[in-house]
Amino acid sequence: MRVLIGWLLACLFALAAHAAEADLRLALQADTLSAPQRSASQALLDEALARLPPAFRQRLDRTVSVRWADGMPPQAYGQAGMVSTLDINRRFLPSLTDGSAATQQTGRPHGTVREELLATVLHELTHLYDRARLWSTADRGLIVRCRQQAETLGDVGLPEACRGQAERRYTLSDDPRLLDLGGWPQSVGRRGERELSNRQVVRSPDLYETSSPKEFIAVNMEYFLLDPSYPCRRPELYEYLKQHFGWAPPQAEQCPRELPYLNAGSDFGREPLGKIDPERVYEVDYLLAEANQNWVSRWGHSMLRLVICAPGRPRGPDCRLDLDQSLVLSYRAFVNDVQLSTWGGLNGQYPSRLFVLPLNQVIDEYTKVELRGLASIPLKLDRTQIQALVRHAAEMHWGYDGDYYFLSNNCAVETLKLLRSGTGQARLGDLDSIVPNGLLRVLEARGLADGSVLNDKKQALRRGYLFDSYHDRYQAMFAVLQQHLPIEQNTLESWLEQPAPARRRWFAQADLRTSAALLLLEQAGFRRQLLLAQDEVKQRYLGAREAHEPGVANANDTLQAILAGSGFLSRPAELLGADGYGLPQQSEWQRLQQESSQRQRKLQQLNASLDTEIRALLTPERAQAIEASEANLRQIGEHLRDLHKASGGLILP
Repeated sequence: MRVLIGWLLACLFALAAHAAEADLRLALQADTLSAPQRSASQALLDEALARLPPAFRQRLDRTVSVRWADGMPPQAYGQAGMVSTLDINRRFLPSLTDGSAATQQTGRPHGTVREELLATVLHELTHLYDRARLWSTADRGLIVRCRQQAETLGDVGLPEACRGQAERRYTLSDDPRLLDLGGWPQSVGRRGERELSNRQVVRSPDLYETSSPKEFIAVNMEYFLLDPSYPCRRPELYEYLKQHFGWAPPQAEQCPRELPYLNAGSDFGREPLGKIDPERVYEVDYLLAEANQNWVSRWGHSMLRLVICAPGRPRGPDCRLDLDQSLVLSYRAFVNDVQLSTWGGLNGQYPSRLFVLPLNQVIDEYTKVELRGLASIPLKLDRTQIQALVRHAAEMHWGYDGDYYFLSNNCAVETLKLLRSGTGQARLGDLDSIVPNGLLRVLEARGLADGSVLNDKKQALRRGYLFDSYHDRYQAMFAVLQQHLPIEQNTLESWLEQPAPARRRWFAQADLRTSAALLLLEQAGFRRQLLLAQDEVKQRYLGAREAHEPGVANANDTLQAILAGSGFLSRPAELLGADGYGLPQQSEWQRLQQESSQRQRKLQQLNASLDTEIRALLTPERAQAIEASEANLRQIGEHLRDLHKASGGLILP
């Protein structure tokens, strides 16, 4: 029995010794170092090892030789070899030894020289981890020789025997999920290819991360391991790394559930800052604006709708009726000029950014002004995917600055990339469409969108799956006119194209019902005049830049001020300056509120003054048409109130 116990103890000690030997070890080359230098250096390496996840140390089962190196560029902190060496710039050794490195500020992301040195060790070890291989245990002598040759030759120059002993494992920088989250999403229309340039450049802790996926993972490991606020600033990347290592840094902060966003709505009197609670998002819809005759809109417009429940309402179908809570994620070309150039759209001269808009404004924009219907089709996502998509969308809202191409990186392409990266849904991986209506058809064909909600139009309208164009309502009102008045026009368009005084002559003959129809059609006529005026202003604005007439100059200045001042609505990180990274934190919230409120008030003032100045840019004919249309609205409104009063009803407002 004693023999058996002794044998078991020996086995346990052997296993423990092997486990200890299998962990990552950092061997300081201390031959030329003084005792204080050795002590300070070893403390730095010990702290770096302690910061690493256990799985990281176990998988990178080797001894890494660390030395203080001369001759490195002055601003470089360190560099790893191919397999098991790490050099640190010797110029930083004196301050590390005397302790001044702990307080010496660098102006770099981590603050002090010592924190930068610690981050450098973690960064370079991540490169070694990223290049790690699974070596066979059949011939340890071969393993040693292959590792030695890899130091000088790299993978390409390794002998065939060495390459046969290795197979990839534990790589992070080529993981498709990391590439999606990191800014190299799968291209749309080029199956399997990845975007070549990283456009998640706003609110970056270090733009070096965007130079390549390898540097991206190394930089983010620094912040994952050292910054307690990292899970709140980059929640999706934090979750990815946490799952990969099965471990989280003990100092990681607990984050608030709500995510900040900047409301890009046109109501300048509304508080621009808002917060989204992913728990209150019931569903995500693919929101499609139907096509019109404008060439840039002939295939529709792709958006995503977040169906958000009102506070206190449990998640469920009734949340679809809380229209005032729903938000729309819309990639749009931010045009800092009033003219939308076809050539600019083809050549990517417009920034593509993710706007967050109130659903009610989007409905009004498309159904009332552009006379385009909206279909809101639920996507088949589970709770985990919905919450991940909302978090990723918030990060993209603050950090993405792409180029908008009408034909290759338009709203449909951007929306699909957001869905892929945000949800991690495997079935989206090989799905391709570069046009909005085509993307919806493919989503439905793959069982990823539930188009059956539109089968019953009345039910779809009632439940908020469909928002019909006002054109249908105007057409119905025109039919009332045809039935009750001897008008000569056969189409709605020909009726609205008449001068306003020509339509006015029918007001006195209209009964109560017909007057109500006339009022709605006059509203349509007024909106039509405003759209024509808008296009006219675009053209005259471009030609008026050198104009010296007082009225034109004032309106021109106001327009330019509005365009310049509204830029923050498309790039909210502008409000925070160069400090911080990722999602804004509570410490940045006060500044964010002050800056956004101040700019919003300025826009409100400019918008009010523009209303009085803008007519200076209109032709006399257009100004007269608008005035006549306004007069029609007043007259038919008064006539309708008189008829309603005479019928015994309440006086209409």
